Amino acid sequence: MASPDRAVALSRQLAQAHQDLRRRIDDLRTHPGRPRPDNDALPTHCLAFCAALTAHHHGEDTGMFAELLRERPDLAGTIAKLVEDHGMIASILSRVAELARRAAASDDGGTEAIRRELDGLAAIMESHFAYEERALGSALDRGAPTTARADRVFRFRDDTP
Repeated sequence: MASPDRAVALSRQLAQAHQDLRRRIDDLRTHPGRPRPDNDALPTHCLAFCAALTAHHHGEDTGMFAELLRERPDLAGTIAKLVEDHGMIASILSRVAELARRAAASDDGGTEAIRRELDGLAAIMESHFAYEERALGSALDRGAPTTARADRVFRFRDDTP
């Protein structure tokens, strides 16, 4: 079991990682007054975002969730729901990535289809992140285990602005 201070730090890191992912998808979507990739750069930025979100969820599934379950088997239902959400989000990410690859390979762009998928993804991500932060934040705040794969959950190594 992690020290109480470290577990609370993990809860905060989780919320900060989610906030970073929220910012990244917002930057990809249409928001007046915010910089966003132009149509030529959008496919590349989408692929980088998809990779970052996939790495985050994989790190949770194989690291943080597995370790949390060892300490808190009572969270099995919650974690199963989160893993199920990750599968649904992975499916959407596959569609976004495919649209981005097609847009990068064509002259006509196809960025409007990407932006529509991103709008739906953003809504689902927000619901998922809010639930995860509520459900797991309190468990982490009470002294959950330190995850060995924290870098994959909390830090993103890509070029997404």
